[in-house]
Amino acid sequence: MAKRIQISRHGGPEVLEWADYTPPEPGPHEVRVRNRAIGLNFIDTYYRSGLYAPPQLPSGLGLEGAGVVEAVGSQVERVRVGERVAYAGGPLGAYAELHVLPADKLVRLPDDIDFEQAAATLLKGLTVQYLLRQIGRFQGGETILFHAAAGGVGSIACQWAKALGLKLIGTVGSPEKAERAKALGAWATIDYRRENVAQRVLELTEGRKCPVVYDSVGKDTWETSLDCLAPRGLLVSFGNASGPVNGVNLGVLAQKGSLFVTRPTLAGYADTPERQQAMADELFAMLGSGQVRAEIGQRFPLAEAARAQEALTSRRTTGSTILLP
Repeated sequence: MAKRIQISRHGGPEVLEWADYTPPEPGPHEVRVRNRAIGLNFIDTYYRSGLYAPPQLPSGLGLEGAGVVEAVGSQVERVRVGERVAYAGGPLGAYAELHVLPADKLVRLPDDIDFEQAAATLLKGLTVQYLLRQIGRFQGGETILFHAAAGGVGSIACQWAKALGLKLIGTVGSPEKAERAKALGAWATIDYRRENVAQRVLELTEGRKCPVVYDSVGKDTWETSLDCLAPRGLLVSFGNASGPVNGVNLGVLAQKGSLFVTRPTLAGYADTPERQQAMADELFAMLGSGQVRAEIGQRFPLAEAARAQEALTSRRTTGSTILLP
Protein backbone atom coordinates (compact mmCIF):
# COMPACT_ATOMS: atom_id res chain seq x y z
CA MET A 1 0.00 0.00 0.00
CA ALA A 2 1.21 3.48 -0.88
CA LYS A 3 -0.18 6.98 -1.24
CA ARG A 4 -0.80 8.92 -4.44
CA ILE A 5 -2.64 11.93 -5.85
CA GLN A 6 -5.45 10.91 -8.21
CA ILE A 7 -8.46 12.40 -10.01
CA SER A 8 -11.91 10.83 -10.41
CA ARG A 9 -13.31 13.76 -12.41
CA HIS A 10 -12.00 16.77 -14.27
CA GLY A 11 -11.95 20.27 -12.86
CA GLY A 12 -9.82 22.67 -10.84
CA PRO A 13 -7.23 21.84 -8.17
CA GLU A 14 -10.06 20.83 -5.83
CA VAL A 15 -10.54 17.53 -7.74
CA LEU A 16 -7.12 16.23 -6.63
CA GLU A 17 -7.53 13.39 -4.12
CA TRP A 18 -4.94 12.08 -1.61
CA ALA A 19 -5.67 8.37 -1.81
CA ASP A 20 -4.40 4.95 -0.83
CA TYR A 21 -2.92 3.08 -3.78
CA THR A 22 -1.59 -0.41 -4.40
CA PRO A 23 0.75 -0.29 -7.42
CA PRO A 24 0.76 -3.34 -9.68
CA GLU A 25 3.72 -5.65 -9.87
CA PRO A 26 6.03 -4.65 -12.74
CA GLY A 27 5.33 -6.40 -16.04
CA PRO A 28 8.16 -8.07 -17.99
CA HIS A 29 9.47 -4.75 -19.38
CA GLU A 30 8.51 -2.52 -16.43
CA VAL A 31 10.09 -1.25 -13.23
CA ARG A 32 8.79 0.07 -9.93
CA VAL A 33 10.43 3.28 -8.73
CA ARG A 34 10.23 4.64 -5.19
CA ASN A 35 10.03 8.36 -5.81
CA ARG A 36 12.26 10.71 -3.83
CA ALA A 37 11.18 13.88 -5.66
CA ILE A 38 8.47 14.66 -8.23
CA GLY A 39 8.33 17.42 -10.82
CA LEU A 40 5.34 19.77 -11.18
CA ASN A 41 4.55 20.84 -14.75
CA PHE A 42 1.83 22.74 -16.61
CA ILE A 43 0.94 19.61 -18.57
CA ASP A 44 -0.25 18.07 -15.29
CA THR A 45 -2.98 20.71 -15.13
CA TYR A 46 -4.08 19.86 -18.69
CA TYR A 47 -4.79 16.27 -17.64
CA ARG A 48 -6.53 17.48 -14.48
CA SER A 49 -8.77 19.94 -16.36
CA GLY A 50 -9.61 17.55 -19.20
CA LEU A 51 -7.80 19.50 -21.93
CA TYR A 52 -5.80 16.28 -22.35
CA ALA A 53 -7.69 13.04 -21.70
CA PRO A 54 -6.14 10.42 -19.39
CA PRO A 55 -6.66 6.81 -20.50
CA GLN A 56 -9.26 6.26 -17.78
CA LEU A 57 -10.69 7.64 -14.54
CA PRO A 58 -9.76 7.44 -11.72
CA SER A 59 -6.28 8.34 -12.91
CA GLY A 60 -2.97 9.22 -11.40
CA LEU A 61 -1.25 12.44 -12.43
CA GLY A 62 2.28 13.55 -13.18
CA LEU A 63 4.94 12.60 -15.69
CA GLU A 64 8.24 13.48 -14.00
CA GLY A 65 10.09 12.09 -11.03
CA ALA A 66 13.34 10.76 -9.62
CA GLY A 67 14.06 7.96 -7.23
CA VAL A 68 15.43 4.47 -6.74
CA VAL A 69 14.52 1.31 -8.67
CA GLU A 70 12.73 -0.98 -6.22
CA ALA A 71 11.69 -3.86 -8.50
CA VAL A 72 12.20 -4.88 -12.13
CA GLY A 73 10.31 -7.07 -14.58
CA SER A 74 11.60 -10.40 -15.78
CA GLN A 75 13.00 -9.04 -19.08
CA VAL A 76 14.43 -5.72 -17.90
CA GLU A 77 18.14 -5.34 -18.60
CA ARG A 78 18.63 -1.54 -18.82
CA VAL A 79 18.45 -0.87 -15.07
CA ARG A 80 18.96 -2.77 -11.83
CA VAL A 81 17.34 -2.75 -8.39
CA GLY A 82 18.92 0.01 -6.29
CA GLU A 83 19.92 2.16 -9.28
CA ARG A 84 19.26 5.92 -9.18
CA VAL A 85 17.01 6.98 -12.03
CA ALA A 86 14.73 9.71 -13.30
CA TYR A 87 11.93 9.88 -15.85
CA ALA A 88 10.03 12.55 -17.75
CA GLY A 89 7.30 10.82 -19.72
CA GLY A 90 4.21 8.64 -19.38
CA PRO A 91 2.41 6.76 -18.17
CA LEU A 92 0.62 9.12 -15.80
CA GLY A 93 1.20 8.44 -12.13
CA ALA A 94 4.32 10.27 -10.95
CA TYR A 95 2.36 12.01 -8.15
CA ALA A 96 2.86 8.93 -5.97
CA GLU A 97 5.19 7.33 -3.50
CA LEU A 98 5.62 4.37 -5.89
CA HIS A 99 5.33 4.46 -9.67
CA VAL A 100 5.39 1.56 -12.15
CA LEU A 101 6.47 2.46 -15.68
CA PRO A 102 8.31 0.99 -18.70
CA ALA A 103 12.05 0.64 -18.20
CA ASP A 104 12.64 2.44 -21.51
CA LYS A 105 11.26 5.63 -19.97
CA LEU A 106 14.07 5.85 -17.42
CA VAL A 107 17.39 7.66 -17.59
CA ARG A 108 20.30 6.94 -15.27
CA LEU A 109 21.41 9.68 -12.90
CA PRO A 110 25.11 10.48 -12.59
CA ASP A 111 26.47 10.63 -9.06
CA ASP A 112 26.67 14.42 -9.02
CA ILE A 113 22.96 14.97 -9.79
CA ASP A 114 20.66 14.58 -6.79
CA PHE A 115 16.99 13.58 -6.86
CA GLU A 116 15.64 17.10 -6.36
CA GLN A 117 17.82 18.47 -9.18
CA ALA A 118 16.62 15.70 -11.48
CA ALA A 119 12.93 16.12 -10.67
CA ALA A 120 13.19 19.89 -11.02
CA THR A 121 14.97 19.88 -14.36
CA LEU A 122 14.54 16.70 -16.39
CA LEU A 123 11.27 17.39 -18.23
CA LYS A 124 11.99 21.10 -18.54
CA GLY A 125 15.65 20.57 -19.38
CA LEU A 126 14.94 17.96 -22.05
CA THR A 127 12.39 20.40 -23.46
CA VAL A 128 14.98 23.17 -23.64
CA GLN A 129 17.48 20.74 -25.16
CA TYR A 130 15.25 19.94 -28.12
CA LEU A 131 14.04 23.55 -28.45
CA LEU A 132 17.51 25.12 -28.56
CA ARG A 133 19.76 22.29 -29.71
CA GLN A 134 17.57 20.39 -32.19
CA ILE A 135 14.94 22.80 -33.49
CA GLY A 136 16.95 26.01 -33.31
CA ARG A 137 20.15 24.99 -35.10
CA PHE A 138 21.78 28.27 -34.08
CA GLN A 139 25.19 29.57 -35.09
CA GLY A 140 25.52 31.87 -32.08
CA GLY A 141 24.69 35.55 -31.78
CA GLU A 142 21.03 35.26 -32.85
CA THR A 143 18.35 37.20 -30.97
CA ILE A 144 15.37 35.04 -29.97
CA LEU A 145 12.13 35.65 -28.08
CA PHE A 146 11.13 33.29 -25.27
CA HIS A 147 7.79 33.70 -23.52
CA ALA A 148 7.45 33.08 -19.76
CA ALA A 149 11.18 33.47 -19.27
CA ALA A 150 11.02 33.33 -15.47
CA GLY A 151 9.06 30.07 -15.34
CA GLY A 152 10.39 26.54 -15.04
CA VAL A 153 11.28 25.99 -18.71
CA GLY A 154 12.17 29.65 -19.22
CA SER A 155 14.61 29.69 -16.31
CA ILE A 156 16.59 26.87 -17.91
CA ALA A 157 16.27 28.41 -21.38
CA CYS A 158 17.76 31.72 -20.18
CA GLN A 159 20.84 29.93 -18.88
CA TRP A 160 21.27 27.53 -21.80
CA ALA A 161 20.77 30.29 -24.38
CA LYS A 162 23.48 32.39 -22.75
CA ALA A 163 25.83 29.40 -22.82
CA LEU A 164 25.14 29.07 -26.56
CA GLY A 165 25.89 32.73 -27.18
CA LEU A 166 22.28 33.66 -27.96
CA LYS A 167 20.57 36.93 -27.09
CA LEU A 168 17.37 35.82 -25.38
CA ILE A 169 14.57 38.36 -25.00
CA GLY A 170 12.25 37.05 -22.31
CA THR A 171 8.66 38.06 -21.67
CA VAL A 172 7.75 38.28 -17.97
CA GLY A 173 4.80 39.40 -15.86
CA SER A 174 6.44 41.59 -13.23
CA PRO A 175 9.58 43.63 -12.49
CA GLU A 176 10.67 40.93 -10.03
CA LYS A 177 10.46 38.25 -12.71
CA ALA A 178 12.34 40.54 -15.10
CA GLU A 179 15.20 40.79 -12.61
CA ARG A 180 15.19 37.02 -12.18
CA ALA A 181 15.32 36.32 -15.91
CA LYS A 182 18.18 38.76 -16.40
CA ALA A 183 20.09 37.23 -13.49
CA LEU A 184 19.75 33.85 -15.20
CA GLY A 185 21.12 35.09 -18.51
CA ALA A 186 18.35 36.81 -20.46
CA TRP A 187 19.78 39.54 -22.71
CA ALA A 188 16.64 41.67 -22.31
CA THR A 189 13.15 41.34 -20.84
CA ILE A 190 9.70 42.68 -21.72
CA ASP A 191 6.98 43.07 -19.09
CA TYR A 192 3.91 42.03 -21.07
CA ARG A 193 1.60 43.62 -18.49
CA ARG A 194 3.11 47.07 -19.06
CA GLU A 195 4.74 47.00 -22.49
CA ASN A 196 3.74 46.21 -26.06
CA VAL A 197 5.73 43.05 -26.74
CA ALA A 198 5.88 43.32 -30.54
CA GLN A 199 6.87 46.99 -30.41
CA ARG A 200 9.62 46.35 -27.85
CA VAL A 201 10.99 43.45 -29.93
CA LEU A 202 11.12 45.79 -32.92
CA GLU A 203 13.04 48.36 -30.86
CA LEU A 204 15.43 45.85 -29.25
CA THR A 205 16.32 44.27 -32.59
CA GLU A 206 16.55 47.60 -34.44
CA GLY A 207 13.72 46.61 -36.73
CA ARG A 208 15.00 43.13 -37.64
CA LYS A 209 12.71 41.12 -35.31
CA CYS A 210 13.59 37.53 -34.32
CA PRO A 211 14.40 34.46 -36.43
CA VAL A 212 12.78 32.18 -33.80
CA VAL A 213 10.07 32.75 -31.20
CA TYR A 214 9.36 30.16 -28.48
CA ASP A 215 5.78 30.25 -27.19
CA SER A 216 4.43 28.03 -24.41
CA VAL A 217 1.53 30.38 -23.59
CA GLY A 218 -0.67 29.56 -26.58
CA LYS A 219 -3.93 31.35 -27.35
CA ASP A 220 -3.14 34.70 -25.69
CA THR A 221 0.23 35.21 -27.39
CA TRP A 222 -0.29 33.61 -30.80
CA GLU A 223 -0.75 36.83 -32.80
CA THR A 224 1.94 38.67 -30.84
CA SER A 225 4.43 35.88 -31.46
CA LEU A 226 3.81 36.01 -35.21
CA ASP A 227 4.32 39.79 -35.15
CA CYS A 228 7.74 39.34 -33.51
CA LEU A 229 9.12 37.11 -36.28
CA ALA A 230 11.49 38.19 -39.01
CA PRO A 231 10.62 37.17 -42.58
CA ARG A 232 10.84 33.38 -42.95
CA GLY A 233 11.09 33.13 -39.16
CA LEU A 234 9.98 30.13 -37.12
CA LEU A 235 7.33 30.13 -34.39
CA VAL A 236 7.79 27.20 -32.01
CA SER A 237 4.47 26.72 -30.21
CA PHE A 238 5.14 24.18 -27.47
CA GLY A 239 2.48 24.79 -24.81
CA ASN A 240 -1.05 25.96 -24.01
CA ALA A 241 -0.80 27.80 -20.67
CA SER A 242 -3.55 30.25 -21.72
CA GLY A 243 -5.49 27.71 -23.79
CA PRO A 244 -4.95 25.97 -27.14
CA VAL A 245 -4.46 27.84 -30.41
CA ASN A 246 -7.52 27.20 -32.58
CA GLY A 247 -8.80 28.38 -35.95
CA VAL A 248 -5.38 29.02 -37.46
CA ASN A 249 -5.50 30.79 -40.81
CA LEU A 250 -2.46 29.66 -42.78
CA GLY A 251 -2.78 32.71 -45.01
CA VAL A 252 -1.63 34.85 -42.07
CA LEU A 253 1.78 33.17 -42.29
CA ALA A 254 2.13 34.43 -45.85
CA GLN A 255 0.94 37.91 -44.98
CA LYS A 256 3.41 38.28 -42.12
CA GLY A 257 6.49 37.21 -44.07
CA SER A 258 6.38 33.59 -45.29
CA LEU A 259 6.60 32.35 -41.72
CA PHE A 260 7.03 28.81 -40.42
CA VAL A 261 5.23 27.25 -37.44
CA THR A 262 5.91 23.99 -35.59
CA ARG A 263 4.06 22.35 -32.69
CA PRO A 264 6.62 19.92 -31.24
CA THR A 265 6.48 17.60 -28.24
CA LEU A 266 9.22 16.05 -26.16
CA ALA A 267 8.03 12.59 -27.17
CA GLY A 268 8.63 13.49 -30.80
CA TYR A 269 12.31 14.19 -30.13
CA ALA A 270 13.17 11.81 -27.26
CA ASP A 271 11.61 8.98 -29.26
CA THR A 272 14.06 6.19 -28.42
CA PRO A 273 15.71 5.24 -25.10
CA GLU A 274 19.11 5.96 -26.60
CA ARG A 275 18.15 9.42 -27.85
CA GLN A 276 16.46 10.27 -24.54
CA GLN A 277 19.54 9.22 -22.55
CA ALA A 278 21.81 11.25 -24.86
CA MET A 279 19.61 14.33 -24.40
CA ALA A 280 19.60 13.77 -20.64
CA ASP A 281 23.38 13.35 -20.57
CA GLU A 282 23.75 16.71 -22.30
CA LEU A 283 21.45 18.30 -19.71
CA PHE A 284 23.34 16.66 -16.84
CA ALA A 285 26.63 17.91 -18.30
CA MET A 286 25.23 21.45 -18.36
CA LEU A 287 24.14 21.06 -14.74
CA GLY A 288 27.47 19.55 -13.73
CA SER A 289 29.42 22.38 -15.34
CA GLY A 290 27.32 25.02 -13.61
CA GLN A 291 26.21 26.57 -16.91
CA VAL A 292 22.66 25.57 -15.97
CA ARG A 293 21.46 25.52 -12.38
CA ALA A 294 18.41 23.78 -10.95
CA GLU A 295 16.29 26.76 -9.90
CA ILE A 296 13.90 25.24 -7.35
CA GLY A 297 11.60 28.04 -6.33
CA GLN A 298 9.07 26.02 -4.36
CA ARG A 299 8.80 22.71 -2.53
CA PHE A 300 5.45 21.22 -1.49
CA PRO A 301 4.56 17.97 0.29
CA LEU A 302 3.04 15.56 -2.22
CA ALA A 303 -0.22 15.60 -0.24
CA GLU A 304 -0.50 19.35 -0.99
CA ALA A 305 -0.32 18.98 -4.77
CA ALA A 306 -3.56 20.96 -5.16
CA ARG A 307 -1.99 23.97 -3.49
CA ALA A 308 1.09 23.58 -5.68
CA GLN A 309 -0.97 23.45 -8.88
CA GLU A 310 -2.99 26.49 -7.81
CA ALA A 311 0.24 28.45 -7.31
CA LEU A 312 1.49 27.32 -10.72
CA THR A 313 -1.64 28.25 -12.69
CA SER A 314 -1.97 31.63 -10.95
CA ARG A 315 1.64 32.42 -11.93
CA ARG A 316 2.81 32.77 -8.34
CA THR A 317 5.78 30.46 -8.88
CA THR A 318 9.31 31.13 -10.06
CA GLY A 319 11.69 28.53 -11.44
CA SER A 320 10.76 24.91 -10.87
CA THR A 321 8.39 23.44 -8.29
CA ILE A 322 8.82 19.98 -6.83
CA LEU A 323 6.63 17.69 -4.75
CA LEU A 324 8.18 15.62 -1.98
CA PRO A 325 6.67 12.27 -0.95
